[in-house]
Amino acid sequence: MTKVLVLDSAATGDASVSRKLTRELVDSLGAREGALTIVQRDIGADPIPHLTAETVTAIRGGPVESDAARAALALSDRLVAELREADLVVIGAPMYNFGIPSTLKAWFDHVLRARVTFQYSEAGPEGLMTGKRAIVVESRAGLYSEGPAAAMDSQEPHLRNLLGFMGITDVTFVRVEKLAFGPEAAEASLAQASEQLRELALAA
Repeated sequence: MTKVLVLDSAATGDASVSRKLTRELVDSLGAREGALTIVQRDIGADPIPHLTAETVTAIRGGPVESDAARAALALSDRLVAELREADLVVIGAPMYNFGIPSTLKAWFDHVLRARVTFQYSEAGPEGLMTGKRAIVVESRAGLYSEGPAAAMDSQEPHLRNLLGFMGITDVTFVRVEKLAFGPEAAEASLAQASEQLRELALAA
């Protein structure tokens, strides 16, 4: 049975394009495989707290001396456990100001932990979350995969680096672009992304 961790990070709820597409993917996977174990984290609707000096110390293995520090460490442990148990990680990531939502960055801040999801050796950093696959659905108002605006894309490289640092290197990005370029362009991009997700589900 495939275990799927779904992370939706859009702030726009049911109006979110990335959320619509992550649901389509999960539905297609369910139709293909029958039984899925799905852990859903809507960190857009229920955000992960941003780090403070107190909580980052606890997560990094420092003193845990307050209720806030204990709660942060417990949350981090739970998020890491969800990631460790997943075979497939599905991330819905809209582009906000050329990057990822702060709620998604906060999730990474809680799971990127030395000696837990990665470690350092004489050869450098080594990811400990190997053997997993990730599918990232990116929604963008403009066109950033090519052309003059490509240099402004700090979303996809950031996500690739964050996942790769933990050892998740089998990553497929599904982009929905030109959403602000008019109805025709938006509909064509959505249709193309939906088809790509169906193909990924069939190949799973």
